[in-house]
Amino acid sequence: MIALRLTALAGGGPVAQSEGERMVSEKIDAAAEALGTLMAGGSPDAVIARYREHVRANAERLSAHEIE
Repeated sequence: MIALRLTALAGGGPVAQSEGERMVSEKIDAAAEALGTLMAGGSPDAVIARYREHVRANAERLSAHEIE
């Protein structure tokens, strides 16, 4: 996963810009979602399970498209 993202960033240009912005916004969204889950009484296991869903989706997205 990290290697796929680093490849996108290393290419520079619009692809790198878009991927960098996406990474930052995902981190902010993930923190807010985790906090909401915990505040609503969810378990750390629930937070980790949801995080894994996001990681899996990103891996599929990044590997499905050739990085230019």
